[in-house]
Amino acid sequence: MMVMVFSRLRRLIDGKLLKPIALGVAYLGLRPNHITVVGFMLGFAAFYFYATAQLLPALAMIVASGFMDALDGALARTISLETRFGSVLDAVLDRYVEFMVMIGIAVGGYVEWLYVTLAVFSSVMVSYTRARAESSGGLRSCAVGLFERQERLITVIIGTLASLFYSQALKIAVIVITIFSQITVVQRLYYTWRHAK
Repeated sequence: MMVMVFSRLRRLIDGKLLKPIALGVAYLGLRPNHITVVGFMLGFAAFYFYATAQLLPALAMIVASGFMDALDGALARTISLETRFGSVLDAVLDRYVEFMVMIGIAVGGYVEWLYVTLAVFSSVMVSYTRARAESSGGLRSCAVGLFERQERLITVIIGTLASLFYSQALKIAVIVITIFSQITVVQRLYYTWRHAK
C-alpha cells in the first residue's frame, strides 16, 4: 500500500509539477548534471545547519536538495538527455547527501551516534543489495521494497519538522529508517531469490 501511494505521488509530481519547471530550466540552458550538483551543495548546507543546531534552515535546505534531486531526473527525461554518467553521478552524490545529513544530525546532538550509524549502514545496504542483485544476481532491475531514498528523505523531513515540537522526533525518524531499510533489504533478497532461480 505504501509503495503504491508513493509511486502515484511521484508520477503526479513528475507530470504536473516538475515537467513545466524542467522546461523552464532547460530554456535557461541548464543541464541535469548542473541540477544534480546544486542538489549536492544544498545537501552540504543541510549538514552544516544540522551540525550547528539550526533546524529551520536545515529543514529548508534538505527540502530544497530533495526537490533538486527530483528535478534533475525530470529535466533529463524532458529534454531526452539521460546518460549513464548522469545516472552514476546522481546516485553517488545522493549517497553523499544522505550521509552528510545523517552525520549533521548526530553532530548537532539530535540523535546518538549509534542510531545514526545503524541508519547509515541500513541505507547503504538497501543500495548495495540492489546493485548486487542487478550485477551478480542477473536481474535487470531490483527497485523493489518499502524504503528507497525518497522514502528515507521524506522520513527525515517529517522528523525534522516534528522536532520543532517534540525533541525526540528525529531519533524516532532515524529508528524508522533503520527498521524499514532492513525490511527493504530482505524484500530485495527475496525478490532476487524468486527471479534469479
